[in-house]
Parts: sequence; structure tokens; C-alpha cells
Amino acid sequence: MDPKLLDILVCPVTKGPLRYDRERQELVSPSAGLAYPIRDSIPIMLESEARRLDDAERESKA
Repeated sequence: MDPKLLDILVCPVTKGPLRYDRERQELVSPSAGLAYPIRDSIPIMLESEARRLDDAERESKA
């Protein structure tokens, strides 16, 4: 994930910052409790495509 791209992308739900999870290839928004997938190096910034974080993940990734 290009660090410059990560600097300008925000969560489409909360408009808050995102964190890159390299292992899962996701952009994580702890404030929204969502993880947006990255497919073929393209972030899929759609709420309908995002995975909901469970409580433990949300706390550990905050």
C-alpha cells in the first residue's frame, strides 16, 4: 500500500483515519468498526464490501 495514498484516504462512513493491516490486506477504521478490503492493490472503499470488526478486534486495533 502506497503511504501517500494512505495519507489521503479516509473512512467513507466516519471520515476518520484508516490504518493499513498488511497481513489481512485491509484498511481498518476502528471508529467505524469496519475493515475495507484491498483487492489487486485497489482499496474497495464501499461500506457494503467492508468486514465488520468484532469487539476484540476493535479494541486491539484502536
